[in-house]
Amino acid sequence: MNEQSTIAEVNIHLRARARDRAIIDQAAELVGANRSQFMIASALKEAKNVLLDQTTIHADAKAFQKIMDWMDSGATPAETIGMKRILQSKSPWRSE
Repeated sequence: MNEQSTIAEVNIHLRARARDRAIIDQAAELVGANRSQFMIASALKEAKNVLLDQTTIHADAKAFQKIMDWMDSGATPAETIGMKRILQSKSPWRSE
């Protein structure tokens, strides 16, 4: 597991069943982490997936076709500038 260079600044308390803790401990040991490191890494991975899954677009057939036509067309100069700005920005969960 990757160790972060920053020191944790808040506590997160959890209650778990003994058998769940044993599974977590076993998995943590397999990846060379302690329980806290493993649980934080696992929770962050899941949190990122949940956040990324929230990018769903709901549209009726007409709106969907308009979106598809827009995606098939070339980018405008303003869109190109925006895409470059997004690609250069840092993900909110990255601390580097």
